[in-house]
Amino acid sequence: MIHGTVVGLQAQIGVILCLCEGTNIEIKCVVDTGFEGFLTLPPDAISELGLTYVARINANLADNSNVATNVYLATILWNGVERDVAVLAMGRRPLIGTALLEDYHLSIDFCAGGTVLVDNIL
Repeated sequence: MIHGTVVGLQAQIGVILCLCEGTNIEIKCVVDTGFEGFLTLPPDAISELGLTYVARINANLADNSNVATNVYLATILWNGVERDVAVLAMGRRPLIGTALLEDYHLSIDFCAGGTVLVDNIL
């Protein structure tokens, strides 16, 4: 089970990135159910983390505009299991999308300090 909290009416959970040096870091991410990908990270964060470049794609945004963005590969620890996921280099805050939440139960208590839970579907 993954635990998080609501901050400023944004559901946040920590995602643990497994870096190639054998160290792990946790990044607080906002849950974005309108984003169908796995993760987004700001381009500066991707540079600092040294993620592996995969490709350049056109991403369709919520306002139906398209932007070119780079895709990187990251290994994360998700609910105790290592997973390789695509990370889009965009935005100012890290986002978790529905591709990462697929086949999981998401529960959010939308109030200041509310509980965010991601767990296996029963």
